[in-house]
Amino acid sequence: MLDRFNRTINYMRISVTDRCNLRCTYCMPPEGVPLGTHGDILSYEQITQVVKAAAGLGITKVRLTGGEPLVRRDIEKLVAMVSAVPGIEEVCMTTNGLRLPELAGRLKKAGLGRVNISLDSLAESKYAAITSGGDLHEALAGIEAALSAGLTPIKINMVVFEDTEKAEIEAMQKFCEQKGALLQLINRFSLECRRSGDGPVPADRPPACEDCNRLRMTADGHLKPCLFSEDEIPVDFDNIAASLLAAVGQKPENGTCCRTRLMHAIGG
Repeated sequence: MLDRFNRTINYMRISVTDRCNLRCTYCMPPEGVPLGTHGDILSYEQITQVVKAAAGLGITKVRLTGGEPLVRRDIEKLVAMVSAVPGIEEVCMTTNGLRLPELAGRLKKAGLGRVNISLDSLAESKYAAITSGGDLHEALAGIEAALSAGLTPIKINMVVFEDTEKAEIEAMQKFCEQKGALLQLINRFSLECRRSGDGPVPADRPPACEDCNRLRMTADGHLKPCLFSEDEIPVDFDNIAASLLAAVGQKPENGTCCRTRLMHAIGG
């Protein structure tokens, strides 16, 4: 699919839940958020219907996100359903990794290709502070499980804050080299203000608008043409293709802001 600005849209990010087993400071406010009920989110069958229609229009890559996708029950069943859709060449996932020791092997068998794992610090105290109580050792065990299962190449997503020191980034680079993982630096950003990557260090994300090839779907079945936009198109299950084409047609040339959704509900 081509949008109005001649960008090829072939990548779909699908949030499967707004729930998470961490409370990262850049994703959820400290007071918490109202969570949807099970009836608010799409079923695996509905998600697969959307993926089939998207594949028919040229989507070749699907990333499952959250919230934290691994907290959704039997997530490997969705992986198997999506990876079996003709035209889908890659199914990957972004996760905090905490449940990978339990699930990595099943996910690989179901057809998951690789994972991005969020790891913002190798210091136990800082990791706990960023995640509001997370255990660094659990995240590291998740990385080992992903490596053992062959969910590679692993990307480590490291959010860079204003106070992140160069030595922390260098330590993470060395860690990734030792593990055979790829480091992806993400400048701390707000959905309320799309800026062009200005941060303390040159970062890989958020990507430049002119290079955007993405369409997003929230766990409650709304298509987002742009992360930094309040535009949403609810999926019409009587004509999914039309909904997808409408969303692509509404992609802006440049993102601006989104105040109607928090990051945990979109999946980045």
